[in-house]
This record gives sequence, C-alpha cells and structure tokens, in this order.
Amino acid sequence: MAKIYWAGKSCFQISVSTSRDHSADITINPLKEDNADVLLLTNKENKIKTTKGESFIVEGPGEYEVKEVFIQGISSSQNTIYVFEAEDIRFCHLGDLGQRELTDEQVEKIGQIDILMIFAGDDSQKIIGQIEPKIVIPMDYENVSKFLKTMGKPSIAPVDKLVVKDSTMPKEGAMEIVVLQP
Repeated sequence: MAKIYWAGKSCFQISVSTSRDHSADITINPLKEDNADVLLLTNKENKIKTTKGESFIVEGPGEYEVKEVFIQGISSSQNTIYVFEAEDIRFCHLGDLGQRELTDEQVEKIGQIDILMIFAGDDSQKIIGQIEPKIVIPMDYENVSKFLKTMGKPSIAPVDKLVVKDSTMPKEGAMEIVVLQP
C-alpha cells in the first residue's frame, strides 16, 4: 500500500511498504528540512537536505535502489524527472519540466506509469497523453479549475491523501485525476 500526500508546490511525501518487514518514506522536493528515507531533488538548486543526515539523497539522473525502491532519474531540459517503483506501482514526478512535450527518448525511459505527478499547466494535457498514466495528480497550481476543465473534468473534490494498492488501480485505458490538498 502507498500513501501519497501533497505538501504544496512540487513537494510530495510518499510512504510505501516494500515488503512484509520493510517500508520506505520518500519525499520529493522537500519544502523544509526532512528526514525521509529517500529525498528526490528534481532541481539542483534545491538546497534542502536532511535533518539527521540519514536520508539517501538523489539529485540527478541515474539508477538507484534504496530500501527496495527502484529509482531512475531522467534528464529534462531544466531538471530531473524521477520514475520509481515500489509495491508493483510505478510513480513518475516530472518536476518543472520546462518542455512543451516529452522527447521520444524520455517517453521510452519513463515507460508505463501508474501515478503521474505533473504541473497543472498549459502543456499538461499533451504530456499526460504521451505517458497515459492510470492516475494523474496535479501539482504547483494556484487554481486547479483550469487544469480540470482542460482535462474534461468540471470539478473534483480535493482529498487529504491518496491511498493505493496495485489491486485498486484503475483498469488499463482508464485514467483518474486525483486532486490533493496540502
């Protein structure tokens, strides 16, 4: 089971149970000092580090494995895209992509995604179409209404957290939008 919280801007906190005895806390783009097991920084200018010095910090492209979480950092025009897998769920955080669309190489490296975290901007719909995730979570927005309208959803009630398991994912070809509140 994975629990996903949005802390605002592009910061997410995700807790996963990687096996019967193991779990991992992952924070993406922390807004303040954080002591999660894994810190993913999409932008090298994010200087926030861990409070205890025990976090595994990922700051760029490459492949990593921490506490049974498999992480791949992929270059974009101005940051690092992260794809990570735990509990048979594939997550993708695009960060501040700085591109109108993904390159063919990026799409290939990203692969099949269950949960996509994406800026709620003008180019979102095209990029979502390239990835075709099962669940989309918009981030870093002032007003999510425009994004929802563009996606053909008049309104979606925000929730505090998203709890998912591989068995509860939308079926192939179906896509759900989840709006989290910080």
